[in-house]
Amino acid sequence: MCGGVPVISWPFFADQQTNCRYQCNEWGVGMEIDSNVRRDAVAGLIAELMEGEQGEEMRRKAREWRDKAVEAAKPGGTSHRNFDDLVRDVLLPKN
Repeated sequence: MCGGVPVISWPFFADQQTNCRYQCNEWGVGMEIDSNVRRDAVAGLIAELMEGEQGEEMRRKAREWRDKAVEAAKPGGTSHRNFDDLVRDVLLPKN
């Protein structure tokens, strides 16, 4: 998502099911490959993501998420501040 492109997910184990659920259902930036994967089905998903209406919306949302990630990682951004807090609270000696 930090690349600003939608994803095709084929969850198998561990946290992949959770990641797929968020990508496809919550954030709207992905499509899931059916468990009975077929070449024509994968080709259809790729075509939809690259050229279809649903794919256009997913590409727009993926760009929004990319922009949010870039802002969060900049100095003063939320991720940057959280990392600084972690270093200060966990790694640096207490005075």
